Amino acid sequence: MSGMNFLERLLDGGAVEWKPLGEVAKIQRGRRLVKSELEEVGKYAVFQNCMTPLGYYHESNAKSDTTFIISAGAAGEIGYSDVDFWAADDVYYFLTPENLKSKFLYYFLLTQQTKILGQVRRASVPRLSKTAFEKIPLPIPCPDNPDRSLAIQAEIVRILDTFTALTAELTAELTAEISDRKKQYNYYRDRLLTFEKGEAEWKTLGEVALDFGRGKSKHRPRNDPKLYGGNTPFIQTGDIRNASHIIETYSQTYSEIGLKQSKLWSKGTLCITIAANIAETSILGFDACFPDSVIGFVANPEKTTSGYVEYLLSSLKTKLEEMGQGSAQSNINMGTFENLRLPFPPLAEQVRIASLLDKFDTLTHSISEGLPREIALRQKQYEYYRDLLLSFPPPLTLP
Repeated sequence: MSGMNFLERLLDGGAVEWKPLGEVAKIQRGRRLVKSELEEVGKYAVFQNCMTPLGYYHESNAKSDTTFIISAGAAGEIGYSDVDFWAADDVYYFLTPENLKSKFLYYFLLTQQTKILGQVRRASVPRLSKTAFEKIPLPIPCPDNPDRSLAIQAEIVRILDTFTALTAELTAELTAEISDRKKQYNYYRDRLLTFEKGEAEWKTLGEVALDFGRGKSKHRPRNDPKLYGGNTPFIQTGDIRNASHIIETYSQTYSEIGLKQSKLWSKGTLCITIAANIAETSILGFDACFPDSVIGFVANPEKTTSGYVEYLLSSLKTKLEEMGQGSAQSNINMGTFENLRLPFPPLAEQVRIASLLDKFDTLTHSISEGLPREIALRQKQYEYYRDLLLSFPPPLTLP
């Protein structure tokens, strides 16, 4: 049954009156609390410029069952509280009359959020004025029969509460599934890369490489426009972080001038970040240049593979990140990787391990990419049915 048919059943021929929001509900602005008045733990949450409480206070100025809008910072965000709270001065909250359920208002305003967000003034601090939403037309079903009107509103709220809970439960389950699969993958990877005494030789990366060193970007300033816009891919730390095992895309290219002052690394080179995003690793899927914030490792095919080394380094990522902390921008030097000794079993065993992890990595990333898409689809589905349930027949002329 469509949303309109459902509404028609609920209304059963009853009228719908549309009135400006400000004429139906009283819009109240909160009162500011200074930082010294806030408490880390208290009875009442204080909402200021986002949906996360700024702190707590021993008094409340807004009752339970209240809808509110943030007017600065996360301006345009719409909230609802089923407990008493303190609304600070960047919060507008609604005092609803007896013929309007506050949570019905909340769900309806969510259908108008895109319009409300479009009225936010984008400055150093985003702001929303009361005039941006006080004239929004609000539907009141069966205005001449308050009891029936409230019953209709209550039924819509009940359905949307149920749908909200189911969507939240599904999202939590899918999120947990992603986390569990990543933990399972890390456990399996670390077990495969743990060797008993005598099963592997411990060598430095330089001992198993044909080429091993930092990328080059000698020209200054580095943002000189004449360095860019050619045909040579120029890989940066973000490209490595965002890739899944193999770097298949890039966001910047070098010109002939850029290429001459850099170094071209071959397809199959393992890229290792040493600044900003420490110890992120991925393998070039094409010939490319990269700056000195990235180390290139070209495996000696008689001793190892880039894939095996990448899995080794990914298993040590947390330790390597810790080694790079302590400065304004996290970084780690080339010497750390030059002195790092890693386990290298016979080449055939390395290939077997990398092959197993490739399969597991493909499966894990498929789940990790698929589940967020599923979460997004479920959220869109929820919003679609919410909007449909609140699609009351519009008036011939909006107020």
